[in-house]
Amino acid sequence: MKTFFFAVALGLITLFAPQGGDPNITAKYAIGEVKSIDATAKQLTIKTDAGSTVTVSLGDKTIYKKLAPGETSLTNATDVTLADLAEGDRIMASGNVATDLKSVAAAKVYVMTKGDLAKKADAERAEWRRRGILGVITALKPDTKEITITHRTMAGNQLVVIPITDKTEMRRYAPDSIKFGDAKPSEFSELKVGDQLRALGDRTEDPLRFNPQKVVTGSFRTVGGVVTAIDANTHEIKINELEKKTPLTIVIKQDAVLRRFPAEFGMGMRPGGGGAGAAQGGGAPAGGGQGAQRPQGAGGPGGPGGRPGFNINDMLERLPTISIADVKVGDTIIVSSTQGVDPTRLTAISLVAGADTLLAMLAPRPQAGQAPNPAAGLGSSGISFGIGLP
Repeated sequence: MKTFFFAVALGLITLFAPQGGDPNITAKYAIGEVKSIDATAKQLTIKTDAGSTVTVSLGDKTIYKKLAPGETSLTNATDVTLADLAEGDRIMASGNVATDLKSVAAAKVYVMTKGDLAKKADAERAEWRRRGILGVITALKPDTKEITITHRTMAGNQLVVIPITDKTEMRRYAPDSIKFGDAKPSEFSELKVGDQLRALGDRTEDPLRFNPQKVVTGSFRTVGGVVTAIDANTHEIKINELEKKTPLTIVIKQDAVLRRFPAEFGMGMRPGGGGAGAAQGGGAPAGGGQGAQRPQGAGGPGGPGGRPGFNINDMLERLPTISIADVKVGDTIIVSSTQGVDPTRLTAISLVAGADTLLAMLAPRPQAGQAPNPAAGLGSSGISFGIGLP
């Protein structure tokens, strides 16, 4: 989406094809985040979303323009100077790109400041929280283009119908993609039962119907495991999966969101063994119908079932972020990723460390004589955090 805003503003999106497989570099411009500024040498170094590094040479006649995030026209661009640019800003350097795609002599530099981008992102996240809905697809009606999802509420699980119209903007996570903003345009025919869905729109008079303006979907895989090795150089974490005891490699890219679940969150929340549905406000398993049905083993008044309004997905999204350096060998983690090409390698969208406490909260009480399954809470009554927020 960032590339799109800049390219549309310049009217270049259909004129120049991306070069060398990096959609942020063409024959006439390069787009990326400012990593360094050398005002004396009149050079910038930028890094594209695909990871390419480009040196931007500036001249006395280089023109600098500031655009607000989301602008698709240069009409409202304002004049700025090189001194107004800062590390973390996103720029489009317009000019002749070298044949090796590693440098560009910029005739014009268009900038969206780091501060403006942060404000826009905060506003978008707030709107998606206020007017959004999150759930798992349980049924599809191609003839009427209606989607039924299981949506977790404070009172329990609800089946909500979402009708798709010609005005609905639909996007979908591609395999191995991790960023909300990089979801690709999609069609109703691409949807599958079991997909996660996040929609922005409005409730109707019928509380079990939701009119969407935007819909983002994806097929996700959520696993739990114990960390066995961490390679900070390759940004990879190796785990033993809890359920199948198989080794997996977790790839941590720049835009992955890592969080740690505080152990104290689980203290006093599970006397008697609170169930997964109870931890989410008392929901039935996905597809299990409406109302505040609680699975066997749901906690009593002192447990999660006695905490009206407790929403595990919302709570996870609000936890402070950490870095890969904060993940340790021996940690229990939960990872969500898209369904990639290699089932033994997962590109993390979201990762929660310290997840042994969380899994204990979510897991239903095992039947008599049945061995406990530490990953039981990741099933239909577990958590869904594949689709993040903008």
